Amino acid sequence: MPRALILGGTGLVGRAVAHRLLAAGWRVDATGRDPARMPPELSALGGGFKAVDRADATALRAAVGEGTDLLVDCLCFTAADARSLLPLAAHATATVLVSSRAVYLDAAGNHVNSSTPPHFSGPISETHPTMTPRDDIDYRSREGYGANKVAAELVVLESGLPISVLRPSQIHGVGASPAREWAVVKRVLDGRTALLLARRGAGGVHTTAAANLAALIETVAERPGTRVLNCADPDAPSVLEICRAIAGYLGHEWEEVLLDDTAPVGLGCTPWDSPHPIVLDTSAATALGYRSAGTYATTIAPVLDWLVEAARGGRPPLDDGYFAEYFDYAAEDAFLSGRARR
Repeated sequence: MPRALILGGTGLVGRAVAHRLLAAGWRVDATGRDPARMPPELSALGGGFKAVDRADATALRAAVGEGTDLLVDCLCFTAADARSLLPLAAHATATVLVSSRAVYLDAAGNHVNSSTPPHFSGPISETHPTMTPRDDIDYRSREGYGANKVAAELVVLESGLPISVLRPSQIHGVGASPAREWAVVKRVLDGRTALLLARRGAGGVHTTAAANLAALIETVAERPGTRVLNCADPDAPSVLEICRAIAGYLGHEWEEVLLDDTAPVGLGCTPWDSPHPIVLDTSAATALGYRSAGTYATTIAPVLDWLVEAARGGRPPLDDGYFAEYFDYAAEDAFLSGRARR
């Protein structure tokens, strides 16, 4: 029975990877600081939990033990994190570092966290230019996140160890924080009869189901190597298509009001907005033998069920500060009222 150790295994990505591997017959241990956060469905499948802080090198080495077939790091954000991963990877047959599409730059030097949105001319491949690596700026800042990820990537890629760097985009699934789908789910639960979408609901940012990222991780576990791979859903749905998929699953119908540039700024915005489409080229993963778990529409059911159940149970307050701009119903109603009078 092959063994996997997932650093940060109780979060969005870790739980999806653990679930897939456990179902395939792997022995899986997830690390975390709080045993209470271990998803019960993973324990029911036989998953183990190790109370280990990602910054505790001694405890991490003990968790690896004599070795592991697969090591997955969901908590590597900086070059220092990557350097601490290397001694562990030396005792693993295959290792995965979860990075991000936030590392990519457009021709003008803009990235997804820039004040000026990036404009990519087409699908982004793994050889596309990336941000300058930095470790002198907080990775939690807009300018620091992608730059620190690049620095971490370089550390592991230059090590010569069989470490796969995966670059997903806007990961969705049970346990996501924030769960972007809530911007639509809440509207459905509130009984809204109209959906306003900026830019006519066109464009959008490529999404990645946690289940698809888990499928790719299983693929690279079977084919250890040093590489960089994009990971995204096999389709690249527009904002309108995303909203239709969510409303359709929940059995909700509403009027779609597709706004143009004359609409008030901020009206009809969603978490997937982008003035220019951002699409990842995933052909390298496919060539390796990866097969997706499903499209966006076919992989969102679990997260939608989770959000509805959480909302009805009053836990947690999902309409916090992150989502406030998506629920300005007063502004929407004023716009719709003015449109009706014209």
